[in-house]
Amino acid sequence: MCWLCMGGSYIKGTHGETLRLHPYEPGDGIGAFGGEALACVCCLSERERELQRRLEGHVRALAGKIGERNVFRPARLDAAAVYLETTLRALGHRVESQPFESAGAAVRNLEVAQSGRSQPDEIIVVGAHYDSVVGSPGANDNASGVAAVIELSRLLAERELPRSVRFVLFVNEEPPFYLTGDMGSLHYARRAKERGDHIVAMFSLETIGYFSEDEGSQHYPFPFSFFYPSRGNFIGFVGNLASRGLVRRAVGSFRRHSPLPSEALAAPGWITGVGWSDHWSFWQEGYPGVMVTDTALFRYEAYHTSQDTPDRVLYGHLARVVAGLEQVVIDLASD
Repeated sequence: MCWLCMGGSYIKGTHGETLRLHPYEPGDGIGAFGGEALACVCCLSERERELQRRLEGHVRALAGKIGERNVFRPARLDAAAVYLETTLRALGHRVESQPFESAGAAVRNLEVAQSGRSQPDEIIVVGAHYDSVVGSPGANDNASGVAAVIELSRLLAERELPRSVRFVLFVNEEPPFYLTGDMGSLHYARRAKERGDHIVAMFSLETIGYFSEDEGSQHYPFPFSFFYPSRGNFIGFVGNLASRGLVRRAVGSFRRHSPLPSEALAAPGWITGVGWSDHWSFWQEGYPGVMVTDTALFRYEAYHTSQDTPDRVLYGHLARVVAGLEQVVIDLASD
């Protein structure tokens, strides 16, 4: 870790956010990603830099080339699914589809399953929704989470883990389908329950690509501002009270393996924001679930707007999140 990481100086990024300034070497790509490339780039390993490039490629394909994708733009939603299927198969995965009809359109969840070596009946689900809200290209919400699931499936493909891991991309998380029977993750969780699947952990990767060192950049529903940081420079692990053990294990593992700040919350599911993603669906079927998030609207001003574009995602930070989550999944799949 360089001396600036430990003490640091700061600059303003392309969108006015405060970024930690690091020295860099020729070939680091300074300027290619706006101000973000100056944040932590010198301290990324070569593996993390490659991960950063791959993550950006997925986000730009989904939120840049395809753009808004939902059942009200069915051709684009299908294009996103085709991109995901093609990308996952190119990585050597077998991709299973879970089709259903919603609002007169044929939609589908996508799944890659990695069987466990010694405890295959115990399953960890790592998921993210690939639809975007109406009127938004959905870069941070939620191409960032989708890109993370793709790359985690690649990073873990050669690992022989005791427990099984399923990488799932859900449709229809956004309104008007959230908390309804048309929610893709609820279809998935219900089917898993009907089959008797023993899901021991579910991680919903939800809006994970925006960070800020600005004082006052982080907000919370009452009363959490009294207990949590005022800078939006951390990744959050959020679950309901029934999932508090999973929250504790996950954030503990992340902190052992990643220098990126992290915070954890286990609270009643009715509190604003605690259930705002696909982990909610798994709670309904009695499975433990945790949302991994940059806290979305509590930090990210472009949330659910047309300004949620690929240039706003901080890919170096996103790479750090994914590298940390890789170790979290390994730890939990090996317990």
